[in-house]
Amino acid sequence: MAKQLFINMPVRDLAKSTEFYTAIGAAKNPQFSDDATSVHVISETIFVMLMTHQKWAGFTKKPAADAHRTSEVMLAISCDDRQTVDTMANTAAPAGGKADVNPVQDYGFMYNRSFEDPDGHIWEAVFMDMSQAPQG
Repeated sequence: MAKQLFINMPVRDLAKSTEFYTAIGAAKNPQFSDDATSVHVISETIFVMLMTHQKWAGFTKKPAADAHRTSEVMLAISCDDRQTVDTMANTAAPAGGKADVNPVQDYGFMYNRSFEDPDGHIWEAVFMDMSQAPQG
């Protein structure tokens, strides 16, 4: 069985974050969502669990980072092609996030763009054509 990845993140406005993740293509799973949690399916093996800060506090004693001010992680998601990278990044701003928070990277075989969600969590949409990757 393939490993699954569950990404848990605190958010200030659950409704706004739910709209954002739905807009960039992550399907909401109502079975595991409630007034304090919104679970989104990115793929068969990747899930994002958005939690209110109050709910987050039940998981860890550490305070939630303000990702608008400090870096915590940068999450990279593979895409099927360059167009999907562009669509995901271009959807971020109108959905309440920010597109291209880091410079666009285009190495021919690899293309990526970064974006922030409404809480400042950084994502990278990445396309790689390994048949074109440098050898060695």
